[in-house]
Amino acid sequence: MATVAYAVVHTEPPSIFLADDLELLHRVLALEVVARTDPALLADRSESIREALLEERWGDATVAWIRATGTGIDVYDGKSVYGHDDLPADMIGAQLQFTRLFAERGAVAESFSAR
Repeated sequence: MATVAYAVVHTEPPSIFLADDLELLHRVLALEVVARTDPALLADRSESIREALLEERWGDATVAWIRATGTGIDVYDGKSVYGHDDLPADMIGAQLQFTRLFAERGAVAESFSAR
């Protein structure tokens, strides 16, 4: 099972960014969110944000951007991405029987095989 890092930028409407890992996600936010902002919206912080970006201090640039714009960003790391191989349709009955909801009922596979 693969994992992904993602961020939700609380604009209207919210923007969502996905990346293979947290390090790449920080670069994505720096390029796609911070660097694409109109400098007029950053007031006196635009020069320090430019400097942080040029020095590849992605986190510093993003934090300064959040403070300048008042726009929040939630960042999440290591979230699972399910593929068909991770949850095959023909195995769902067997997998369900081991979940909490079905623990007190016993085997669920019997009800799926009766269909």
